[in-house]
Amino acid sequence: MDLIQAVILGVLQGATEFLPISSSAHLVLVPWLLGWDAPGLLFDTMVHWGTLAAVLLYFWRDLLRLIVAGLRALGRRSLADPDARIAWGIVLGTIPAVVVGGLFEGLFEALFLNPRAVSAFLLITALLLVFAERVGQQRHSLPDLSLVDAALIGLGQAIAIAPGISRSGATIAAGLARGLRREAAARFSFLLSIPAIVGAGGLQLVKAASGEGNGVAPLALLFGFAAAAIAGTPSRNARLKIAYFMRPHGQGRRTDPSRIASRRR
Repeated sequence: MDLIQAVILGVLQGATEFLPISSSAHLVLVPWLLGWDAPGLLFDTMVHWGTLAAVLLYFWRDLLRLIVAGLRALGRRSLADPDARIAWGIVLGTIPAVVVGGLFEGLFEALFLNPRAVSAFLLITALLLVFAERVGQQRHSLPDLSLVDAALIGLGQAIAIAPGISRSGATIAAGLARGLRREAAARFSFLLSIPAIVGAGGLQLVKAASGEGNGVAPLALLFGFAAAAIAGTPSRNARLKIAYFMRPHGQGRRTDPSRIASRRR
């Protein structure tokens, strides 16, 4: 992979990460269509680290509050506080991805080399979202989240390790199916992504350091990371994508994007 390819794929990752479509699928299909070498899991996780910055920028206040509430819950031995329940729900919801990713790592790595399978998985994401929209009652807000809800949404995240199944799409669909409102499902989906992306990237870096990488040059990884971060972090588009998608579907008038951004500053 040359540096131009790394930048193009990094920008593509930043442009698609906050939508319920699989950014990993684009990292498989675009090189395949253009005749480039497959980037592999290491590059995929590094550009995900780039766009993770957008999530951290948007949710840093929420994260601090959740961490404090989660630690307090340990001392009190109670999850009565909704913030504590959400915090430990994130922990619980991360476990399925850890288990499934560890058990089937070889399978997922092979799927990154199979564009036809990735194309089929894109359709699965669409079907999941349509199904969830139809069956979900969308009555509950995020403070109503239960640990059962968190575990089932975590299963959606585990399934989405396969390239082509959108992580945000699968987790939001699971949240909607459990009765969460669109905004609540989207917010928990983004929060749930943080430990999973950090852990996956860290694991791939450890493997690369031990000589198990797929041959992507460190400079290409750096350029891809930077391009994804620039495309997805400080730009207004990243915040607008999150703010618009998390607005309850079909409620209220269409809001001017510039007004959304100004309210989030």
